[in-house]
Amino acid sequence: MAKDRPNARFHGRIEGDRPCEAPGCEAAGEFRAPPLEGPGGDGPGTYRWFCLDHVRAFNSSYNYFDGMTAEEINRAQRPMAGWERETRAFARAGAGDQGPRWADFADPLDAIGARFRREVAPERSDGKPLSGQDRASLKVLGLAPDADRTALRRRYSELVRQYHPDRNGGDRSHEGMLQKVIAAYQQLRQAPAFA
Repeated sequence: MAKDRPNARFHGRIEGDRPCEAPGCEAAGEFRAPPLEGPGGDGPGTYRWFCLDHVRAFNSSYNYFDGMTAEEINRAQRPMAGWERETRAFARAGAGDQGPRWADFADPLDAIGARFRREVAPERSDGKPLSGQDRASLKVLGLAPDADRTALRRRYSELVRQYHPDRNGGDRSHEGMLQKVIAAYQQLRQAPAFA
């Protein structure tokens, strides 16, 4: 690439075969500028295209407030300008479920977590939440998320008998799995979902 041509490091550069719209310039128009008539009613309108030198000249002389009254300028410079518009709903568009209400949560991240737990990881029928560690431990034990404390104890006993060396003629090859089962049971029996 020639030294006199701008390269991709310039922000806003859009390559194309458009000529620069500055009178008498034969360089490529690779940078866009707002139209002379201002933004249209339904969108930004058609852009003007300039070379790097001419877009720099345009930017240095551009005045956003040109043509505005003092009241319009004051309104545009208010600290809360733009925030009076209503934002999108928290729930996905078209979903019958509107998601959690922000007022139900002290911390917004709790609301997002509640939505995630409901959509991605189904809750238990008793409504008690499961942490990621709870889910991992249930997977080690081969239990469903809806298991109760009795099922937890029963499954733990089965797996200990299956993997314990004393029940396998002294074979210690399953000792790693036995340790995982014991750790999973210890974690789950203290979890709020199984209290």
